Amino acid sequence: MPPKSKLGQNFLRDSHAIEQIVAALGDLTGRTVIEIGPGQGAITGLLATRAKHVIAVELDHDLAIRLRVQFPVDKVTVVEHDVLDFDFIQASAQAGSPEERLIIVGNLPYYITSPILLKLAGSHAAIDKAVLMVQREVADRVTAQPRSRDYGSLSVTVQAYGPVTQLFTLPPSAFSPPPEVHSSVFRWRIAPRFADLGVQEQAFLQFVKLAFVQKRKTLANNLRAAGFAADEVAAALHQAGIAPQARAETLSIESFAALAKLLVPANAMNMAS
Repeated sequence: MPPKSKLGQNFLRDSHAIEQIVAALGDLTGRTVIEIGPGQGAITGLLATRAKHVIAVELDHDLAIRLRVQFPVDKVTVVEHDVLDFDFIQASAQAGSPEERLIIVGNLPYYITSPILLKLAGSHAAIDKAVLMVQREVADRVTAQPRSRDYGSLSVTVQAYGPVTQLFTLPPSAFSPPPEVHSSVFRWRIAPRFADLGVQEQAFLQFVKLAFVQKRKTLANNLRAAGFAADEVAAALHQAGIAPQARAETLSIESFAALAKLLVPANAMNMAS
């Protein structure tokens, strides 16, 4: 079955990489795994031997039919669906025990990687961890630390929902057809930090987004452009111990939280709001 370029289909062929990806998920005994974009089932087959159940979310109608024939229904449920509309909360509730959270794995289509990451973040209550393959440059951004070139809004947003670790990188030759870029695999352990930071989730993430609107500008300039008063920004930076000319890329998540609590209205930042 030929890949469909409009769906960003590049099928993993490297058996060692498949083993590494599944191993990175840890012990799957008794667990339900959601696979995003199973494609031709290369990872699905190994998952089915180790997990209690696999829910394979596949948008391509032809591939979904093929997967249903390929795997027994008691081990693999194929859901023909757009993952951006998939209900992870409901899937978790149906997985078994009420406290069970899902394990996610997937070779994410490059053209919708960020929306999928945000979808998973928004479903954090239902997810334990995820091992995801993305374009190398995206993995670099997701796992970047402050003061690095790749550190930005996506870095802070993803890491606010839990620690990320880049695992390994694959060349185009590991796929069929070969993509034009390298791919990297990272592990994301879902453990939201908002309560510990003392910030409200959406208000904090919106503040971070405003801080990074133009990375070449100073943090103060970005915040003033977003509507914060110049004197209030200057005072908050001083109180938070942040240099007046600092750029957003130099701030840790903790520093962003401290600054947000000084600038964002209390009724918006309150954890109960």
